[in-house]
Amino acid sequence: MFKKSVLTLAFCALLSGCTPMNSGIQLVSSYYNKMFGAPETVEVKKGDTLYSIAKRYDMSISELIELNGIDSPNQLYVGQVLRTNSNKYYTVKRGDTLAAIARKYNTNYKTLAQKNNINPPYALNVGQKIVVTGANVSTSATTNATPKQATIQSSQTNSSAKAKTTVATSSSSTNVSTKRASKFVWPVSGKVISSFGTVGKGLKNDGINISAPLGTSVKAGDKGTVAYAGNGLKGFGNLILIKHSDGYITAYAHNDKILVKKGQTVSRGEKIATVGKTGGVSAPQLHFEVRAGKKAVNPRNYLP
Repeated sequence: MFKKSVLTLAFCALLSGCTPMNSGIQLVSSYYNKMFGAPETVEVKKGDTLYSIAKRYDMSISELIELNGIDSPNQLYVGQVLRTNSNKYYTVKRGDTLAAIARKYNTNYKTLAQKNNINPPYALNVGQKIVVTGANVSTSATTNATPKQATIQSSQTNSSAKAKTTVATSSSSTNVSTKRASKFVWPVSGKVISSFGTVGKGLKNDGINISAPLGTSVKAGDKGTVAYAGNGLKGFGNLILIKHSDGYITAYAHNDKILVKKGQTVSRGEKIATVGKTGGVSAPQLHFEVRAGKKAVNPRNYLP
């Protein structure tokens, strides 16, 4: 019965016109979770399911069930507190290399690279969180780097370090006031076709979706640094993440063309992409998110 309900929900996701988009939205959450670390626990809200909670926190349903000793999906109730963070994280320190971290946790550096989406030359940043799930600390591990491993970029000795800084450069990024001094500019003009919040049973939109003609200019909500620009997150197509100096992050998904690169500094209102229909949508639109640290907030409250 449990397996059937999960399969039914997945099948419905394939048939619904907006659900694939909203399923994809959960992946942005998982992307932040991988960088900042998922919360230790979560309170079950109305409309939540095991499927939606597992998806939101980048877990498998079986992992969530095992972690909480759940025998049946009927045990889920509003107000229930579930453990969600079974991951172990290591915070990168100056002088660390991926090879050294791997030895410390008795694993292979290639495994860690794949788990954390780190590509050659495997450069790391001070404060970056590395998922080391299921690994045991080796007390005899050394921190010697192999010749092929890139060490942490130092902002004092390498001017390109800022270009390699990820969204999770410091733990303070997770504690940002939800009261922002200034508004963001609208990234694109058009009709909001999906609002922030719950949009279906067990589904949540962490941003808003704005309909606009294919090729329309997409503008940066405010000045900041491009933390991600690519199409590596399933369901989002061409995605851009911009980190702003006050700890806020804005996300722009389903773009046709990306006009910026990771590490690039952009100005307020600068053209960064064009509207497309890439990823899990069938019509031209922009999915736009605003995050105070890693907390998703309603973009409409931060737009004029």
